[in-house]
Amino acid sequence: MSELSRFSALFLEMMGVERGASLHTLDAYGRDLTLFMEESGARALEDIREDTLRSYLEALTLRGYAPTTRARKLSTLKQFCLFLVQEGKLARDPTKLITSAAKGRPLPKILYEAEIEQLLAASRARRDKESLRLTFFLELFYATGLRVSELISLPRQPFEKIKNAKELSFITVLGKGRKERFIPIPVKVLEAYGAYDAVRAQFLPQGVSSPWLFPSTSKQGFLTRQRVNQLIKELSLRAGLDPTKISAHVLRHAFATHLLEGGADLLSVQKLLGHADVGTTQIYTHVLSDHLKEFVETHHPLSRKHNTS
Repeated sequence: MSELSRFSALFLEMMGVERGASLHTLDAYGRDLTLFMEESGARALEDIREDTLRSYLEALTLRGYAPTTRARKLSTLKQFCLFLVQEGKLARDPTKLITSAAKGRPLPKILYEAEIEQLLAASRARRDKESLRLTFFLELFYATGLRVSELISLPRQPFEKIKNAKELSFITVLGKGRKERFIPIPVKVLEAYGAYDAVRAQFLPQGVSSPWLFPSTSKQGFLTRQRVNQLIKELSLRAGLDPTKISAHVLRHAFATHLLEGGADLLSVQKLLGHADVGTTQIYTHVLSDHLKEFVETHHPLSRKHNTS
């Protein structure tokens, strides 16, 4: 039993004994907490963070959960987090600033291909160790559509095996629910890996080795989500883009949308993203429709003339 499962059981016991919650209510709370752990991959108390909770609620939106259902599930998490704070297990309540579950969430933000190129060009323009790492990270992220959690925790070994490949290669990724899937790695990404790998040791104390692809001195031993988003937003400013529009998760959305724009079928995109249900992937067809509509309205000559007349 994971740490979070153990505290979930204690929470349910408290709700039944001290609050007099009915068996029906306790069953609903239990299902909500189990779904959160399964969807977010949270196993320990340190996994209950604001970004984890927001990503979870977004995943529920993508899977088609109604706003009222999302609101109820958020209410369960708020009560659970309050319990953990009162028990001294959490220093602060990460749900305090999350209030929008009952509102219709917007479709995922995406970027045009030209904006992705702007980001990459700004990163490639510099050759210091931070830029070489970020260039490889972005190329790998945009080429694979991996979840941020999957990407930052990748081991180095698979890339060492394929680093000299002259054609498309594959690595195995362990995703949600410990399900394995094959991910294609283009040759261009391996070229970026070679440049980064030449400076990779500089991110570690002298004489220290690490099995991770993106090692760091963090508690986990690899790059954190927070640091990744910080680096991407700093790069966005350098590239002349709005940093409020761009995050690691937005790059994953761009991967899926640009594949569909290029003619990829929905089931293939589902497999690459690691979605258990194709219904989750279908959200990108709606995003694509809005994206193309905006593109036509902005760039088509007749639309421009109409808008300025």
